[in-house]
Amino acid sequence: MSPPTTIPEGSWVLVTGATGNVATQVAKQFLERGYKVRGTVRDLDRASWLITDLFKAYADRGDFELVVVRDLAADHAFEEAVKGVSAIAHVASVVTFSPEPEDVIPQTIKGATGVLEAALGELSVREFVFTSSIVAATFVMPGNTTYVDDNTFNEPAIQLAWSRSAPEALRGNVVYSASKAAAEKAVWKFVEERKPHFTVNVVAPSNINGEQLHRSHLKSEGAWIKKLYDGDVSELQKTPTMYNVDVKDVGLLHVAAVLDPEVENRRLQAWADGCNWNDMFAILRQLRPEHQFIDDLPGLSLPTLSSDFTLQLALLKKWGGQDGWRTLRQTVEDNVKSIVALEGS
Repeated sequence: MSPPTTIPEGSWVLVTGATGNVATQVAKQFLERGYKVRGTVRDLDRASWLITDLFKAYADRGDFELVVVRDLAADHAFEEAVKGVSAIAHVASVVTFSPEPEDVIPQTIKGATGVLEAALGELSVREFVFTSSIVAATFVMPGNTTYVDDNTFNEPAIQLAWSRSAPEALRGNVVYSASKAAAEKAVWKFVEERKPHFTVNVVAPSNINGEQLHRSHLKSEGAWIKKLYDGDVSELQKTPTMYNVDVKDVGLLHVAAVLDPEVENRRLQAWADGCNWNDMFAILRQLRPEHQFIDDLPGLSLPTLSSDFTLQLALLKKWGGQDGWRTLRQTVEDNVKSIVALEGS
């Protein structure tokens, strides 16, 4: 018997940034559970593959549709998009990794608060989930032993971003971290001050890998395993340690954050295996022994952060029948299957 849900099957769910890897996974999981999905995109032509290919069967029967939001930071950008929806998953963000804080941070904040404002004016909305990040809480770096709870925010990232005092090679990452921290803080401030008629939850993933549903995902900034596969470590050396999380688990936590009546105003950290690129290389070599991989990278380590994942693991079990996070090996294997299927390599 299925667990009770906050919104009935067949309800409309808005997923912002629908062409992204996480957003397509979120949309896919809602569609597979019998919900209808409206996705926001910047350009209908460039996003047409969602309608003509990936979600064609759903689109043909009227269960999947797209709406244009060209600028998530524009005034009233989401007013049309939210009409008639019961839930919103705000996944879209600014992922240019620009080193200039004024090009990223205000826009990310405005995107989050703009969707919330639009939802406030739409009485059909009952659930809202915001996609944050582990870096909204703290930097994932060697020697950092922070325990992350609901009150842990990456204030150093915000200060470093605006002071432009981070090393030049890291400024793009610092600005991105600051944007996620500032935007999530703005979300919780909105909840506290505006007391919306809908529930707000946050999912904060770490380094996301795993199944990729379209060729464009292999070329994205977050196509980490594809970069390893190709031997492109120019950007990866900036990340000497990390936590992996499978994109399917991230999608499932978004579903749970929307559908579970017991999850209200919660901040769900989503990190699984502590690892580094060499751990992924080891699995890649086992899976594709005929492929020529580069040598292991020097100077890598394992992360030392901690948090309470009791609720997250219970949600994965309740809504996905899973005993724990998907493993690093499952993640890498799914990622390799995507590379082979989408590129034939």
